Amino acid sequence: MTEQQSTPQLPEPQPQASQNAGAAASQASYTFTAPDGTAVLRRRQRAQTVLLLLVIAGLGAQWWVSHTELRDLRSEVAQRLQSGDNSNNELKGVLKTVQESTKELQSRVSVLDSKQAESQSQQLALEQMYQDLNKNRDDWALSEIEEVLSTADQQLELAGNVQGALIALQNADKSLSRSDKPQFIAIRRALARDIDRLKALPTVDIPGIAVRLDSAIGQIDNMPLLVDEKPVESASEPKPQRVSPAVAGKASAAPAPAKSKAAADVAAEAPASAWSQWLAGARETWQSMSTEMWAELRQLVRIREVQTPDAILLSPGQAYFVRENLKLRLLNARLALLSRNEFAFRNDLASAQDTIAKYFDTRAKQVQTTQALLKQVQGSNLAIQLPTLAESLNAVRNYKARH
Repeated sequence: MTEQQSTPQLPEPQPQASQNAGAAASQASYTFTAPDGTAVLRRRQRAQTVLLLLVIAGLGAQWWVSHTELRDLRSEVAQRLQSGDNSNNELKGVLKTVQESTKELQSRVSVLDSKQAESQSQQLALEQMYQDLNKNRDDWALSEIEEVLSTADQQLELAGNVQGALIALQNADKSLSRSDKPQFIAIRRALARDIDRLKALPTVDIPGIAVRLDSAIGQIDNMPLLVDEKPVESASEPKPQRVSPAVAGKASAAPAPAKSKAAADVAAEAPASAWSQWLAGARETWQSMSTEMWAELRQLVRIREVQTPDAILLSPGQAYFVRENLKLRLLNARLALLSRNEFAFRNDLASAQDTIAKYFDTRAKQVQTTQALLKQVQGSNLAIQLPTLAESLNAVRNYKARH
């Protein structure tokens, strides 16, 4: 019993020395065990063998499980590594694409930057140009106004074009009023004074005078000359009326107004009154015939008093040139009128009047009408002292000189 109790206290044999431990145990059991404890020993050995086999089976199962798990882990790790490589490759492709896109975007950004810089430089240039333009716009406007006023002043001085000078001054004032700058007040005051001076001038009906001259020029071809053979009716003497004897007889034989029946009876009873009426009709007929004969005799011989004998000796060709020279005189007077040259205007009109009095028949109605028209034109007053636009021009030039 002592040995059986001490046996369980022995240490459990290790798997590596299971055979030696079994042999030692058998030897010990053989040595200390009685012959009747063999069965117990065998049972014990069998139990130890089963236990050892169970341990070995457990260790083998554990190894197999560990090996299977390790293999699965390796395959999973390999798969994950493969997928990681694939992902890495894809990531590299994506990264390469991103890098290319980034490079392209950088190139586009650089192009945009260059364009932006160019647009900024252009904007700065435009702003500078606009500032220069805004700065020089007044100078250009003043230069244009100065040129217009200078031309209007020349036209006013040479041709007396008052209306054109007024239009030029009003347009200049309107152009300066758009800018609305206080610096232009002095110029606008000078323009206003020149406008008032031009408006205060007396009006001359130059178009009306020119129309009268044109009318006189149109009547020259119908005006008779002294050399014309056709008798000219005097504008002051009325033409005598010619009465035929038949008309005179009819007039004498015309019935008197209705009389009473008693008067008719008295006329029938007096034959002497009919004889006296016949004598009166014969007398009137003789007077009419004698008057007509005397008029015809007067037409045979005409006596005219002419102050210029040369006018009677004009040939047809010279008469044509006399008319044309008179037309030229009046046309020159018209041009002098439009140019406000009063001296030339009055000289041409005086020469035209002398030509008419020398070569044309002043008894004719057409000639008298033309002379009256020319006298009316000659009485027009053109002696008007026209002002200049010097004040406005000096104001513009002084402003430009100061600025």
